[in-house]
Amino acid sequence: MSARIGVITFPGTLDDVDAARAVTRSGAEAVSLWHGDEDLKGVDAVIVPGGFSYGDYLRCGAIARFAPVMTSVVEAAGRGMPVLGICNGFQILCEAGLLPGALVRNDKLHFVCRDQWLRVENTSTSWTTRYDEGAEVLIPLKSGEGGYMADEATLDELEGEGRVVFRYVDGNPNGSRRDIAGVCSADGRIVGLMPHPEHAIDALTGPSDDGLGVFLSALDAKSLVTSA
Repeated sequence: MSARIGVITFPGTLDDVDAARAVTRSGAEAVSLWHGDEDLKGVDAVIVPGGFSYGDYLRCGAIARFAPVMTSVVEAAGRGMPVLGICNGFQILCEAGLLPGALVRNDKLHFVCRDQWLRVENTSTSWTTRYDEGAEVLIPLKSGEGGYMADEATLDELEGEGRVVFRYVDGNPNGSRRDIAGVCSADGRIVGLMPHPEHAIDALTGPSDDGLGVFLSALDAKSLVTSA
């Protein structure tokens, strides 16, 4: 039976359809999850996609983290369910306390939209097993609040534990500390990144198909746990 991967929709979500398409392209079943529903529908993993949840009012992700579905996601993550946060989803996971640090306004105070090279630093997470360590991948980036910030102690801990998953190369687009583009939880099952791998699953429609590896990685049997 194929893996079932949930994709959450919040008011203001833009990339849920693209994330679901990427899940389907990988060979898994995409399951729609609604922000106001606590039921995770027995999925094996969850994707918190990009967009502008709740209009980015108050602070990006600050309202979404209180949505009923996130209560269930936090509980399921605590039991080992793989969770991926993309762009606004990364912001939500940080706000929910599932990942350390915070995302702030880009250092040049402009929205950045470009194809961005990333280096894969950690290939042992639930979402990166299909990559070679040190591989450079081309993934679209589109965000106004994408600067990853954390205190020095947290940054040193992330570096020391190998929890920096993706790093910007060929220029830092947003002022992220230590060129960090994505990080993971201590167990490697929760990953957040600012660039959009769901927009790089087909060379015909994206700059590459380098993002497909993120979704294929979730199919690895060792990455999946019994669902909530």
